[in-house]
Amino acid sequence: MKISYKPLWRTLVEHNMMKKDLMKAAHLTSNHIANMGKGQHISMGTLIRICEALDCDIKDVIELVPE
Repeated sequence: MKISYKPLWRTLVEHNMMKKDLMKAAHLTSNHIANMGKGQHISMGTLIRICEALDCDIKDVIELVPE
């Protein structure tokens, strides 16, 4: 299985936010955003900060997809 951040990008659109807005709200670095854009792993702590900033559930940020 592989992690996909497609739900996060949809959630940002629903919240009328851009990636830079998420960076500020969740205290993310440009490396976090770049890693997610490449489908790379980020820490659970980072995922929690994103969920808190967007007031959403983890399923609104990531999903598991078959490779």
